Amino acid sequence: MLALVTGAAGFIGSHLVDRLLADGHEVIGVDDLSSGSNANPGMELWRMDVADPALPERAAARRPEVVCHLAAQVSVRHSVADPLNDARVNVVGTANVLEAARAGGARKAVFTSSCAVYGVPDALPVPPHAELRPASPYAASKVSGEIYARTYRVLHGLDVTTLTLANVYGPRQTPEGEAGVVSIFTDALLAGRPTRVFGDGKQTRDYVHVLDVVDAFARATGDVGGGERLNVGTGRQTTDRDLHTLVAAAVGAPDDPAFAPPRPGDLPAMAVDPGRTREVLGWTPATALRDGLADTVAWARERSAAERA
Repeated sequence: MLALVTGAAGFIGSHLVDRLLADGHEVIGVDDLSSGSNANPGMELWRMDVADPALPERAAARRPEVVCHLAAQVSVRHSVADPLNDARVNVVGTANVLEAARAGGARKAVFTSSCAVYGVPDALPVPPHAELRPASPYAASKVSGEIYARTYRVLHGLDVTTLTLANVYGPRQTPEGEAGVVSIFTDALLAGRPTRVFGDGKQTRDYVHVLDVVDAFARATGDVGGGERLNVGTGRQTTDRDLHTLVAAAVGAPDDPAFAPPRPGDLPAMAVDPGRTREVLGWTPATALRDGLADTVAWARERSAAERA
């Protein structure tokens, strides 16, 4: 299979490229390298922006079988500060990638959405059929991407599965995005810098390891889940304060964060129900949070040592 992966040098995308190559597939990676730096030399790299109008023409020439769209502007705060750029990358870029899939005759596209689309839900964990309540330009752009994906399925017969991700963490993560707090805590505690928790520390998130997420993507490239939104998460909530305790234990550092005023717009709680994903893809998260954090801290230590060398 020839797969085209956008955001291929980024956090999740680079792990997906590794998985697809290990499974014996060919991979074209699309990334402008503005933030991602993990470009696997085994892939064919197209260094370009996802909104570049040349992308559909290049895809038409290479004809990938599957397109996995992970490139995105991922910061809620940046989307509020600069909603036009957020829309350019996440809305125009998504439309361009779907057009590339159509032009290239792709069998399927897998679109990456976010649990941010659910806003403040009525109940937790959130089922995939819950009402969408975007509360930021970032979340609105992800809803827009889902609509574009469904439209291409109806209009052009492009099979599309949407994977709605909880808070992804793991090796190669940067501090951007909702799960960036794992990277922030890890880097600070390893360096002996002070850490802080916003509000009373009781906000919750659903943390899912990047390799579990990649497994869901690999499964979704098959002939299953067409037209569905599938949640990729554990269904379990972890408070910000408890997360700090777990990261501090993995680092071997004091568990003594400062407390800062709550940030406007932060959701009080989030977790997604992966039940339908298990039914459709046969997927279930395999990595316990404590084990995943140990893996993440080990990678961060190695990176820090390499940077000092």
